[in-house]
Amino acid sequence: MPSIMPIFGTRPEAIKMAPIINALDASTIFDCIVTVTGQHRDMLDQVNEIFGIVPDHDLNILRQGQSLSSIMTRTMDGLDTLFSKAKPDAVIVQGDTTTSTAGAIAAFYHGIPVVHVEAGLRSGDLMSPFPEEANRKMISQIASLHLAPTRTSQTNLLAEGVRPEDIVVTGNTVIDALLATVNKPIAFADLHLEEVAASGRKILLVTTHRRENQGEAMRAVGRALARIADAEPDLVIVLPVHKNPAVREAVLPALKGKLNVIVTEPLAYGEFTRLLSLSHIVLTDSGGVQEEAPSLGKPVLVMRDNTERPEAIEAGTVALIGTDEERIVKEIDLLLHDQYHYDSMANAVNPYGDGKASNRTVAAIAQLLGVGIRDDEFTG
Repeated sequence: MPSIMPIFGTRPEAIKMAPIINALDASTIFDCIVTVTGQHRDMLDQVNEIFGIVPDHDLNILRQGQSLSSIMTRTMDGLDTLFSKAKPDAVIVQGDTTTSTAGAIAAFYHGIPVVHVEAGLRSGDLMSPFPEEANRKMISQIASLHLAPTRTSQTNLLAEGVRPEDIVVTGNTVIDALLATVNKPIAFADLHLEEVAASGRKILLVTTHRRENQGEAMRAVGRALARIADAEPDLVIVLPVHKNPAVREAVLPALKGKLNVIVTEPLAYGEFTRLLSLSHIVLTDSGGVQEEAPSLGKPVLVMRDNTERPEAIEAGTVALIGTDEERIVKEIDLLLHDQYHYDSMANAVNPYGDGKASNRTVAAIAQLLGVGIRDDEFTG
Protein backbone atom coordinates (compact mmCIF):
# COMPACT_ATOMS: atom_id res chain seq x y z
CA MET A 1 0.00 0.00 0.00
CA PRO A 2 1.59 3.35 -1.05
CA SER A 3 2.33 5.74 1.81
CA ILE A 4 1.47 9.40 1.37
CA MET A 5 2.90 12.07 3.66
CA PRO A 6 1.01 15.38 3.91
CA ILE A 7 3.35 18.02 5.39
CA PHE A 8 2.02 21.25 6.87
CA GLY A 9 2.76 23.68 9.67
CA THR A 10 0.45 26.70 9.61
CA ARG A 11 -3.25 27.23 10.22
CA PRO A 12 -4.10 28.01 6.55
CA GLU A 13 -2.27 24.89 5.42
CA ALA A 14 -4.06 22.81 8.04
CA ILE A 15 -7.48 24.04 6.91
CA LYS A 16 -6.80 23.21 3.28
CA MET A 17 -4.98 19.95 3.99
CA ALA A 18 -7.56 18.56 6.44
CA PRO A 19 -10.13 17.47 3.83
CA ILE A 20 -7.38 15.71 1.88
CA ILE A 21 -6.17 13.85 4.96
CA ASN A 22 -9.72 12.78 5.76
CA ALA A 23 -10.16 11.58 2.17
CA LEU A 24 -6.86 9.67 2.29
CA ASP A 25 -7.89 8.05 5.57
CA ALA A 26 -11.20 7.03 4.02
CA SER A 27 -9.50 5.44 1.01
CA THR A 28 -8.53 1.77 0.91
CA ILE A 29 -5.42 2.21 -1.23
CA PHE A 30 -3.22 4.62 0.73
CA ASP A 31 -1.44 4.77 4.07
CA CYS A 32 -1.52 8.40 5.25
CA ILE A 33 1.42 9.62 7.38
CA VAL A 34 0.49 13.05 8.74
CA THR A 35 3.49 15.25 9.46
CA VAL A 36 3.37 18.73 10.98
CA THR A 37 6.23 21.15 11.47
CA GLY A 38 4.60 23.40 14.07
CA GLN A 39 5.50 26.60 12.18
CA HIS A 40 2.33 27.82 13.92
CA ARG A 41 1.41 26.06 17.15
CA ASP A 42 -1.88 26.86 18.89
CA MET A 43 -3.66 27.81 15.67
CA LEU A 44 -2.42 24.65 13.95
CA ASP A 45 -3.52 22.41 16.81
CA GLN A 46 -7.00 23.99 16.87
CA VAL A 47 -7.65 23.08 13.24
CA ASN A 48 -6.34 19.54 13.65
CA GLU A 49 -8.68 19.06 16.62
CA ILE A 50 -11.74 20.27 14.71
CA PHE A 51 -11.11 17.82 11.87
CA GLY A 52 -10.04 14.95 14.13
CA ILE A 53 -6.48 14.84 12.81
CA VAL A 54 -3.76 13.38 15.02
CA PRO A 55 -0.29 13.89 13.48
CA ASP A 56 1.99 10.88 13.19
CA HIS A 57 5.06 13.12 13.35
CA ASP A 58 5.53 16.60 14.82
CA LEU A 59 8.82 18.41 14.16
CA ASN A 60 7.83 21.13 16.65
CA ILE A 61 10.11 23.75 15.11
CA LEU A 62 8.40 26.83 16.60
CA ARG A 63 10.82 29.21 18.31
CA GLN A 64 10.29 32.69 19.72
CA GLY A 65 11.13 35.33 17.12
CA GLN A 66 11.88 32.75 14.44
CA SER A 67 13.08 33.98 11.06
CA LEU A 68 12.15 32.61 7.67
CA SER A 69 15.64 31.17 7.32
CA SER A 70 15.45 29.37 10.66
CA ILE A 71 12.03 27.91 9.78
CA MET A 72 13.44 26.66 6.51
CA THR A 73 16.58 25.08 7.96
CA ARG A 74 14.91 23.43 10.95
CA THR A 75 12.15 22.03 8.76
CA MET A 76 14.56 20.62 6.20
CA ASP A 77 16.78 19.10 8.90
CA GLY A 78 13.82 17.43 10.58
CA LEU A 79 12.39 16.10 7.33
CA ASP A 80 15.77 14.84 6.16
CA THR A 81 15.92 12.52 9.16
CA LEU A 82 12.23 11.57 8.88
CA PHE A 83 12.36 10.74 5.18
CA SER A 84 15.28 8.39 5.75
CA LYS A 85 13.15 6.40 8.20
CA ALA A 86 9.59 6.68 6.86
CA LYS A 87 10.39 6.53 3.12
CA PRO A 88 7.02 7.84 1.84
CA ASP A 89 6.03 7.15 -1.76
CA ALA A 90 4.90 10.77 -2.20
CA VAL A 91 4.62 13.94 -0.13
CA ILE A 92 1.88 16.55 -0.30
CA VAL A 93 2.60 20.22 0.32
CA GLN A 94 0.02 22.99 0.21
CA GLY A 95 0.26 26.52 -1.05
CA ASP A 96 3.19 28.83 -0.49
CA THR A 97 4.46 28.78 3.10
CA THR A 98 8.01 28.27 4.27
CA THR A 99 6.94 24.84 5.53
CA SER A 100 5.60 23.83 2.11
CA THR A 101 8.73 25.06 0.34
CA ALA A 102 11.07 23.30 2.75
CA GLY A 103 8.99 20.14 2.51
CA ALA A 104 9.09 20.17 -1.27
CA ILE A 105 12.84 20.77 -1.46
CA ALA A 106 13.64 18.14 1.17
CA ALA A 107 11.46 15.58 -0.65
CA PHE A 108 13.09 16.42 -3.96
CA TYR A 109 16.53 15.85 -2.47
CA HIS A 110 15.35 12.38 -1.40
CA GLY A 111 13.88 11.59 -4.80
CA ILE A 112 10.32 11.56 -3.44
CA PRO A 113 7.55 12.83 -5.78
CA VAL A 114 6.05 16.14 -4.65
CA VAL A 115 2.31 16.78 -4.95
CA HIS A 116 1.55 20.51 -4.83
CA VAL A 117 -1.95 21.44 -3.63
CA GLU A 118 -3.19 24.90 -4.66
CA ALA A 119 -0.61 25.10 -7.44
CA GLY A 120 -0.39 27.85 -10.03
CA LEU A 121 -1.43 30.93 -8.07
CA ARG A 122 0.49 33.97 -9.29
CA SER A 123 0.42 37.67 -8.45
CA GLY A 124 3.04 38.56 -11.06
CA ASP A 125 5.17 40.40 -8.48
CA LEU A 126 7.95 38.33 -6.89
CA MET A 127 7.98 40.58 -3.83
CA SER A 128 4.21 40.68 -3.23
CA PRO A 129 3.05 38.76 -1.38
CA PHE A 130 6.43 38.14 0.26
CA PRO A 131 7.73 35.47 0.49
CA GLU A 132 4.73 33.54 -0.82
CA GLU A 133 5.03 34.40 -4.51
CA ALA A 134 8.63 33.16 -4.62
CA ASN A 135 7.77 30.08 -2.55
CA ARG A 136 5.03 28.85 -4.84
CA LYS A 137 7.12 29.44 -7.96
CA MET A 138 9.98 27.43 -6.46
CA ILE A 139 7.68 24.54 -5.60
CA SER A 140 6.35 24.51 -9.16
CA GLN A 141 9.86 23.84 -10.45
CA ILE A 142 10.15 20.52 -8.62
CA ALA A 143 6.59 19.22 -8.18
CA SER A 144 5.59 16.02 -9.98
CA LEU A 145 1.85 16.72 -9.74
CA HIS A 146 0.32 20.19 -9.79
CA LEU A 147 -3.20 20.40 -8.32
CA ALA A 148 -4.53 23.70 -9.63
CA PRO A 149 -7.62 25.07 -7.88
CA THR A 150 -8.96 26.89 -10.97
CA ARG A 151 -8.53 27.16 -14.73
CA THR A 152 -6.70 30.45 -14.20
CA SER A 153 -4.09 28.67 -12.08
CA GLN A 154 -3.81 25.95 -14.72
CA THR A 155 -3.18 28.61 -17.37
CA ASN A 156 -0.42 30.14 -15.23
CA LEU A 157 1.33 26.78 -14.95
CA LEU A 158 1.06 26.05 -18.66
CA ALA A 159 2.55 29.48 -19.43
CA GLU A 160 5.58 28.51 -17.30
CA GLY A 161 6.13 25.30 -19.22
CA VAL A 162 4.52 22.74 -16.91
CA ARG A 163 3.35 19.72 -18.91
CA PRO A 164 -0.46 19.59 -19.31
CA GLU A 165 -0.54 15.95 -18.17
CA ASP A 166 1.06 16.96 -14.85
CA ILE A 167 -1.77 19.39 -13.97
CA VAL A 168 -5.18 18.54 -12.55
CA VAL A 169 -7.83 21.21 -11.87
CA THR A 170 -9.40 20.13 -8.59
CA GLY A 171 -11.12 23.20 -7.13
CA ASN A 172 -9.87 24.51 -3.81
CA THR A 173 -10.02 22.28 -0.74
CA VAL A 174 -10.76 25.34 1.41
CA ILE A 175 -14.33 25.08 0.11
CA ASP A 176 -14.47 21.42 1.18
CA ALA A 177 -13.39 22.51 4.68
CA LEU A 178 -15.80 25.45 4.78
CA LEU A 179 -18.83 23.42 3.70
CA ALA A 180 -18.01 20.74 6.27
CA THR A 181 -17.79 23.28 9.09
CA VAL A 182 -19.99 26.33 8.53
CA ASN A 183 -23.29 24.77 9.65
CA LYS A 184 -21.94 23.11 12.78
CA PRO A 185 -23.43 24.47 16.05
CA ILE A 186 -20.23 26.10 17.33
CA ALA A 187 -20.33 28.59 20.20
CA PHE A 188 -18.03 31.59 20.51
CA ALA A 189 -15.64 31.41 23.43
CA ASP A 190 -15.76 35.23 23.60
CA LEU A 191 -19.11 36.24 25.17
CA HIS A 192 -18.99 39.61 23.40
CA LEU A 193 -19.22 37.78 20.07
CA GLU A 194 -22.22 35.79 21.29
CA GLU A 195 -23.91 39.04 22.28
CA VAL A 196 -23.24 40.57 18.86
CA ALA A 197 -24.48 37.44 17.11
CA ALA A 198 -27.73 37.61 19.09
CA SER A 199 -28.16 41.34 18.47
CA GLY A 200 -28.38 41.14 14.70
CA ARG A 201 -26.12 44.19 14.28
CA LYS A 202 -24.08 44.48 11.10
CA ILE A 203 -20.55 43.13 11.46
CA LEU A 204 -17.41 44.29 9.66
CA LEU A 205 -14.93 41.41 9.94
CA VAL A 206 -11.29 42.47 9.62
CA THR A 207 -8.19 40.31 9.26
CA THR A 208 -4.69 41.56 8.52
CA HIS A 209 -1.28 39.96 8.79
CA ARG A 210 0.66 40.34 5.52
CA ARG A 211 4.36 41.04 5.95
CA GLU A 212 4.35 43.62 3.17
CA ASN A 213 1.61 45.56 5.01
CA GLN A 214 3.38 45.73 8.36
CA GLY A 215 4.42 49.18 9.53
CA GLU A 216 2.81 52.34 8.20
CA ALA A 217 0.32 50.48 6.00
CA MET A 218 -1.16 48.71 9.02
CA ARG A 219 -1.14 51.92 11.05
CA ALA A 220 -3.25 53.41 8.25
CA VAL A 221 -5.61 50.44 8.52
CA GLY A 222 -5.96 51.08 12.26
CA ARG A 223 -6.73 54.77 11.69
CA ALA A 224 -9.30 53.92 9.02
CA LEU A 225 -11.05 51.44 11.31
CA ALA A 226 -11.15 54.03 14.10
CA ARG A 227 -12.82 56.54 11.77
CA ILE A 228 -15.34 53.94 10.60
CA ALA A 229 -16.14 53.01 14.21
CA ASP A 230 -16.82 56.67 15.05
CA ALA A 231 -18.91 57.29 11.95
CA GLU A 232 -20.96 54.08 12.23
CA PRO A 233 -21.87 53.51 15.90
CA ASP A 234 -24.38 50.76 15.03
CA LEU A 235 -21.74 48.78 13.15
CA VAL A 236 -19.62 46.28 15.07
CA ILE A 237 -16.03 45.89 13.90
CA VAL A 238 -14.54 42.52 14.84
CA LEU A 239 -10.78 42.10 14.58
CA PRO A 240 -9.32 38.69 15.43
CA VAL A 241 -5.81 40.05 15.73
CA HIS A 242 -2.79 38.09 14.56
CA LYS A 243 -0.31 37.03 17.22
CA ASN A 244 2.59 38.77 15.47
CA PRO A 245 3.62 41.70 17.75
CA ALA A 246 4.38 43.84 14.69
CA VAL A 247 0.73 43.53 13.63
CA ARG A 248 -0.63 44.37 17.07
CA GLU A 249 1.66 47.33 17.62
CA ALA A 250 0.61 48.84 14.29
CA VAL A 251 -3.16 48.28 14.23
CA LEU A 252 -4.38 48.36 17.83
CA PRO A 253 -3.37 51.78 19.24
CA ALA A 254 -5.88 53.69 17.09
CA LEU A 255 -8.71 51.38 18.20
CA LYS A 256 -8.24 51.78 21.95
CA GLY A 257 -11.46 52.79 23.69
CA LYS A 258 -13.75 52.23 20.69
CA LEU A 259 -16.87 50.63 22.16
CA ASN A 260 -18.04 49.11 18.88
CA VAL A 261 -14.69 47.46 18.12
CA ILE A 262 -14.14 43.92 19.42
CA VAL A 263 -10.54 42.76 19.37
CA THR A 264 -10.09 39.04 19.96
CA GLU A 265 -7.31 36.54 19.90
CA PRO A 266 -7.16 34.48 16.67
CA LEU A 267 -10.36 32.44 16.51
CA ALA A 268 -10.52 28.69 16.23
CA TYR A 269 -11.46 27.70 12.71
CA GLY A 270 -15.02 26.69 13.58
CA GLU A 271 -15.63 30.00 15.35
CA PHE A 272 -14.12 31.92 12.45
CA THR A 273 -16.37 30.26 9.87
CA ARG A 274 -19.40 31.10 12.01
CA LEU A 275 -18.27 34.72 12.32
CA LEU A 276 -17.69 34.86 8.57
CA SER A 277 -21.22 33.63 7.94
CA LEU A 278 -22.62 36.32 10.28
CA SER A 279 -20.59 39.17 8.79
CA HIS A 280 -21.96 41.90 6.54
CA ILE A 281 -18.64 42.98 5.01
CA VAL A 282 -15.16 41.47 5.09
CA LEU A 283 -11.98 43.60 5.04
CA THR A 284 -8.85 41.47 4.71
CA ASP A 285 -5.38 40.92 3.30
CA SER A 286 -5.69 37.15 3.71
CA GLY A 287 -5.59 34.78 0.76
CA GLY A 288 -7.88 32.12 2.18
CA VAL A 289 -10.58 34.58 3.23
CA GLN A 290 -10.74 35.82 -0.37
CA GLU A 291 -11.84 32.30 -1.29
CA GLU A 292 -14.12 31.56 1.65
CA ALA A 293 -16.17 34.75 1.93
CA PRO A 294 -17.47 34.80 -1.69
CA SER A 295 -18.71 31.26 -1.16
CA LEU A 296 -20.99 32.70 1.56
CA GLY A 297 -22.06 35.73 -0.47
CA LYS A 298 -20.02 38.25 1.53
CA PRO A 299 -18.51 41.32 -0.18
CA VAL A 300 -14.74 41.29 0.31
CA LEU A 301 -12.43 44.32 0.26
CA VAL A 302 -8.81 43.21 -0.08
CA MET A 303 -6.11 45.41 1.42
CA ARG A 304 -3.52 44.61 -1.21
CA ASP A 305 -2.44 46.09 -4.54
CA ASN A 306 -2.47 42.75 -6.35
CA THR A 307 -3.83 39.27 -5.84
CA GLU A 308 -3.05 35.77 -7.01
CA ARG A 309 -6.79 35.03 -6.76
CA PRO A 310 -8.40 37.05 -9.56
CA GLU A 311 -11.43 34.83 -10.08
CA ALA A 312 -13.64 36.50 -7.46
CA ILE A 313 -12.59 39.95 -8.68
CA GLU A 314 -13.78 38.97 -12.15
CA ALA A 315 -16.99 37.63 -10.59
CA GLY A 316 -17.48 40.94 -8.76
CA THR A 317 -17.52 39.70 -5.17
CA VAL A 318 -14.00 40.92 -4.32
CA ALA A 319 -12.39 44.34 -4.81
CA LEU A 320 -8.72 45.30 -4.43
CA ILE A 321 -8.46 48.54 -2.45
CA GLY A 322 -4.93 48.63 -1.00
CA THR A 323 -4.16 50.11 2.43
CA ASP A 324 -4.78 53.81 1.85
CA GLU A 325 -6.72 55.18 4.83
CA GLU A 326 -9.09 57.32 2.79
CA ARG A 327 -9.81 54.52 0.31
CA ILE A 328 -10.69 52.05 3.06
CA VAL A 329 -13.11 54.51 4.70
CA LYS A 330 -14.71 55.35 1.35
CA GLU A 331 -15.19 51.73 0.26
CA ILE A 332 -16.73 50.67 3.57
CA ASP A 333 -19.06 53.68 3.52
CA LEU A 334 -20.17 52.77 -0.02
CA LEU A 335 -21.02 49.19 0.93
CA LEU A 336 -22.90 50.31 4.04
CA HIS A 337 -25.00 52.99 2.37
CA ASP A 338 -25.39 52.03 -1.30
CA GLN A 339 -27.65 48.98 -1.41
CA TYR A 340 -27.24 48.48 -5.15
CA HIS A 341 -23.46 48.41 -4.80
CA TYR A 342 -23.68 46.01 -1.86
CA ASP A 343 -26.05 43.67 -3.70
CA SER A 344 -23.81 43.68 -6.77
CA MET A 345 -20.95 42.27 -4.67
CA ALA A 346 -22.98 40.03 -2.36
CA ASN A 347 -24.06 37.52 -4.99
CA ALA A 348 -23.10 34.02 -3.87
CA VAL A 349 -20.77 33.27 -6.75
CA ASN A 350 -18.41 30.42 -5.98
CA PRO A 351 -15.53 30.33 -8.48
CA TYR A 352 -13.26 28.30 -6.20
CA GLY A 353 -14.80 24.92 -5.61
CA ASP A 354 -17.74 22.57 -5.23
CA GLY A 355 -16.74 20.61 -2.13
CA LYS A 356 -15.19 17.73 -4.08
CA ALA A 357 -11.59 18.96 -4.41
CA SER A 358 -10.21 16.50 -1.85
CA ASN A 359 -11.68 13.52 -3.70
CA ARG A 360 -10.18 14.76 -6.98
CA THR A 361 -6.86 15.18 -5.18
CA VAL A 362 -6.78 11.59 -3.91
CA ALA A 363 -7.75 10.26 -7.35
CA ALA A 364 -4.99 12.30 -9.03
CA ILE A 365 -2.40 10.96 -6.59
CA ALA A 366 -3.64 7.42 -7.26
CA GLN A 367 -3.01 7.91 -10.97
CA LEU A 368 0.41 9.43 -10.29
CA LEU A 369 1.42 6.31 -8.37
CA GLY A 370 -0.23 3.88 -10.78
CA VAL A 371 -2.98 2.62 -8.47
CA GLY A 372 -6.04 4.42 -9.85
CA ILE A 373 -7.41 6.95 -12.36
CA ARG A 374 -8.29 10.62 -12.14
CA ASP A 375 -11.78 12.01 -11.58
CA ASP A 376 -13.35 14.61 -13.85
CA GLU A 377 -11.80 18.03 -13.28
CA PHE A 378 -13.45 21.01 -11.62
CA THR A 379 -14.91 23.34 -14.24
CA GLY A 380 -15.91 26.32 -12.09
